[in-house]
Amino acid sequence: MNAVWHIARKELADGLRNRWLLAISLLFALLAVGIAWFGAAAAGQVGFTSIPATIVSLASLATFLMPLIALLLAYDAIVGEDEGGTLLLLLTYPLGRGQILLGKFLGHGMILGLATLIGFGCAALAIVLLVEDVNAALLLWAFARFILSATLLGLVFLALAYLLSSLVTEKSSAAGLALGVWFFFVLVFDLALLGVLVLGKGALSPELLPWLLLLNPTDVFRLINLAGFESSGNALGVMALGGDLPVSPAWLWLCLLAWMGLFLGLAYLLFRKREV
Repeated sequence: MNAVWHIARKELADGLRNRWLLAISLLFALLAVGIAWFGAAAAGQVGFTSIPATIVSLASLATFLMPLIALLLAYDAIVGEDEGGTLLLLLTYPLGRGQILLGKFLGHGMILGLATLIGFGCAALAIVLLVEDVNAALLLWAFARFILSATLLGLVFLALAYLLSSLVTEKSSAAGLALGVWFFFVLVFDLALLGVLVLGKGALSPELLPWLLLLNPTDVFRLINLAGFESSGNALGVMALGGDLPVSPAWLWLCLLAWMGLFLGLAYLLFRKREV
C-alpha cells in the first residue's frame, strides 16, 4: 500500500503544480454560483429559486463537465508515461502494474474529489449565507449527495481514461478517443435513445426502455440527483423514462460503482498485457 500511496501523492503533487486543482475548483465555483442565481433568468427571474431546481441544473452542468475533465486529466496517464520513457523506469522498481494503475487512480481521484468539494461547496456556502429562509438541512443533504455522485461520475470516466490510455500507443490517439467517448456518452447516447422512442414505434418493449438508461453512466448520475425531488416528475427527454425504472436509489449508486469497477478492471487487463 505504501507504493500505491507514493504514486498517488506524486499524481496529486503534479496536479497542484500544474494548477489542475485550482482551475477546476474555480470553474466549478463560478459556474455553480452563476447557475444558483441566474439559472432562471430565461423565465424572467434573477436570484436563488429553489434547492431542487438548483441541483437539477447543477447536475446537467456536471453531466457535461465531469466526464470531460476526468478524461482530460488522465487520458495520457499510461501512454504519456510510455512515450516519455518514464513507464519503463517505473517498471524497473519493485512495483506491480496494478499498483501503478491504482496509485494513479487514487491521485487523480483526489484531485477531482477535492476540486468538486471546494467548488460546489463554495456555492452551497454562498446560498446558506446569502439566501434567507433557506432550509439549510435540505440544502446540505442535496449538495452532499450531488458532490458525492459527481465525484463518483468523475471516477467512472477516470477509469475509462486509463482504459483508453492502455489501449493505444500514441497520446494523440488517446486524446481523440477520449473526445469521441465523451461525445458518445454525453450527447449521442441520449439522442439515439430519443430516436428509438420517436421512430421505433413499439420496436422495443416499453418495460425495456428505462433499463437502457443504466447503460450510460451520465444518465445514472442524473437519475440519482433527480430522485427525491418533486421536480423529477417534470423531467424532460429520456430522463422522463427514469420514473418508470423499478429500482431504488441505492441500486443507481451501485450501478455507477459497477461501471467504475468494470472500466478499471479492463484497464488493468490491457495495461498488464502492454509491451513497454
